[in-house]
Amino acid sequence: MKLGVLTVPLYDRPLAEALEYLARLGVQAVELGTGGCPGTTHLDPVTALENPAIIEELKGLLNRFSMSISALSCHGNPVHPNKELRDKDHEDFINTCKLAQKLGVDTVITFGGCPGDFPGAKYPNWVTCAWPTDFMEILKYQWDDILIPYWKEAVALAAEYGVSKIALEMHPGFCVYNPRTLMQLREAVGPAIGANFDPSHLFWQGIKPVEALKFMKGAIHHFHAKDTRVDHFNTAVNGVLETSSYNDFIGRGWVFRTVGYGHGESEWRAILSTLRAIGYDGAISIEHEDGLMSVEEGLEKAIAFLKPMIMYEQPAQMWWA
Repeated sequence: MKLGVLTVPLYDRPLAEALEYLARLGVQAVELGTGGCPGTTHLDPVTALENPAIIEELKGLLNRFSMSISALSCHGNPVHPNKELRDKDHEDFINTCKLAQKLGVDTVITFGGCPGDFPGAKYPNWVTCAWPTDFMEILKYQWDDILIPYWKEAVALAAEYGVSKIALEMHPGFCVYNPRTLMQLREAVGPAIGANFDPSHLFWQGIKPVEALKFMKGAIHHFHAKDTRVDHFNTAVNGVLETSSYNDFIGRGWVFRTVGYGHGESEWRAILSTLRAIGYDGAISIEHEDGLMSVEEGLEKAIAFLKPMIMYEQPAQMWWA
């Protein structure tokens, strides 16, 4: 495994400065935003594809700081009912795949997306209940008419550019939000669909990451290291579905935290060990979204927490077995 970082929180500085800073901290891999929610501050696919010198400069920087790219990230909603938004996110995805080929990267991260509830809808409709039965009709339309056909075509397009791993982040608000829905889409579309496994979005749903990893063995394409603190007093009153501001640190049922500030060493050691046990040997990519810390403090605490835990070398032969 490698210690990695998603560079989005470091958009206040040029990529060269960000890489130098991360290299000093012992980071070995970076995840770069190339569109959608992560933006293109450090790497704009359109500009890079039009100017090969930018790609060569990036390769030089990576070599200089002894780093690799774990994935390119363009989290968006490529099945949005608004055509303009849908087309933009799809274009970001395709351009990201084209750039991935130039960089020798085989993994692209995004969301599974969420359509509307009928062909003329204006907004996505995330279904969370099986009743009233109208919701099941919505799900059938979303999956059979939109989601599965889109991802079958997208997987084929990505393969043309050498992208063999489309890592979907299981995120509430989208059709793929938990292990069951991820595996459902993977079964329908093929093994190119896998997870960008982010425990933070699973913790607050009541999912145990270790058990989810076992269930998803073979389908983990990338891993985000981000934590969540669940306030059990608040959830005892209002549950875990939250629409209050992320700034409401005291009143919310849960908030995102730097690794170690939501769950302790034993939980994270178990997660990393399970990743090893199911055959994952990629990056442990830190995503900093802790509203109680500065970027530097959050990243540095996460790195210091994870660095001793990550298993960098291949296991020895079990001479005792």
